[in-house]
Amino acid sequence: MTSRIPRDSRLRLVRPRPLAAAPRAMNQQRSHRPAPRPPEGTPAPAELARMARSGLADAARLAHWADAALGPGRDGATDEGKATLSDATAARAAGDLGLTVAQVRADWDIARLAGLVEVHGDSARPSWRLRAWDRDESAVLRGWVALFDAWSLAHPEPAEHEPSAVAEVVSAMPQVLSFLQLSAGPVPVEQLLDLLQQRVTELRTERCEIPYGPQPEPVRQPPADEDTPLAPLLDWALHALASVGALTCGDGQATLTPLGSWAVWVKLEQICVAAQSPAGNIEQSAEDMLRGCAQLRPNAARAEYRAWLAARTVGSAVTELVGAARGEDALLRGLAFEALRVVGAPAEPDVRAVLDEPTLRPYALLWLAEHDGVDAEDAHEVLTRDEATWLWVDTAAAVADHGEAPLLVRHLESAVQPTVPQLLDEVRAVGHPRTVQVLVALAAAHPDPALAKAVRRAAFQVHTGG
Repeated sequence: MTSRIPRDSRLRLVRPRPLAAAPRAMNQQRSHRPAPRPPEGTPAPAELARMARSGLADAARLAHWADAALGPGRDGATDEGKATLSDATAARAAGDLGLTVAQVRADWDIARLAGLVEVHGDSARPSWRLRAWDRDESAVLRGWVALFDAWSLAHPEPAEHEPSAVAEVVSAMPQVLSFLQLSAGPVPVEQLLDLLQQRVTELRTERCEIPYGPQPEPVRQPPADEDTPLAPLLDWALHALASVGALTCGDGQATLTPLGSWAVWVKLEQICVAAQSPAGNIEQSAEDMLRGCAQLRPNAARAEYRAWLAARTVGSAVTELVGAARGEDALLRGLAFEALRVVGAPAEPDVRAVLDEPTLRPYALLWLAEHDGVDAEDAHEVLTRDEATWLWVDTAAAVADHGEAPLLVRHLESAVQPTVPQLLDEVRAVGHPRTVQVLVALAAAHPDPALAKAVRRAAFQVHTGG
């Protein structure tokens, strides 16, 4: 028996766009916020990237050395599964680059924090950012912002200070930096200290919990951190930020560098974007956020992804999205990779890392093809026949679980096989765990009795192992 679908209309695999734009979803209107412009006087991106490359030149040099001298995937680069260089590797780098071992270790820490190298156990490998270092301004600026975010790790605090007081200062510094950015010039350190003390007091008040009902009068003993003077910690914070190139200190004043001012502005813009979440999913987990986006049209869903991403670090967001894609819900799998398309290049290492997982491999291959510039309509050509068939079943499972019967029937048109019997043979062979449910749902939905009968027969054969 052959399909009633014309044989000459080759049915091509399409991106899982219909899952995020089911016909029952209402077309949502939202105002588009114009692209924000940085403050007047901010250097052009090319000049900012030049500054960032200059500040990270030593770290990039060491990362390139590690790439050439150690080779990808070679063991022994790091010490005991930690992110620090082994003694042998540090000594070798120092000799090759004309540096001291201490300088090598400092540059390695910066390279790691800026995302120029990735450490996996005892091995280190160059990141996508290092590969794009000389040609991609965005990659350079993202690397510098990653270092800026990690300023407290790049220049560890003095050991004598209370950890809780250090944590409070780190939490309060964004407000101090915002004040510096708005001031657009030198600010006396004494003024910054007053602001820091106010913010730390607010943080302590916010975390204070008063139990309900009458309580015995406690004997008050102030926590050690309340007695910790903040001036030395502010001095540490300012010098740490100066060490990553975010500001300059001198003559009792602090001033943001052009890079620092731009980075603080970027962070403030991200907060504004996060506050404009159209569907209110910012505080949800990746899985719940994706479920909340399932009924949105593509543009509205992408706006929600951007808002959700803006409220998180890139690394944690990508990890959450990949975790959601590994779940049993095929709809979330497709939507997770749509959200990863919004992330863009920073997600590439994590996407490549799942190529060996059969459940995620077809999605990852399509993502990587589009990331490499292949047109979305042609990206399916990177899949083998089995991978395309597996993805067809997975997408059909999402439609069966969350869509309507006509959408499932139309999904037949996205198969790569020219006839239904050929499709059924290959679907049975590919071994998707949802094959039986998909075929049963398709048989129930299809208006052609003969075709529905053939699909039911295939479902029974898969179920019985025949």
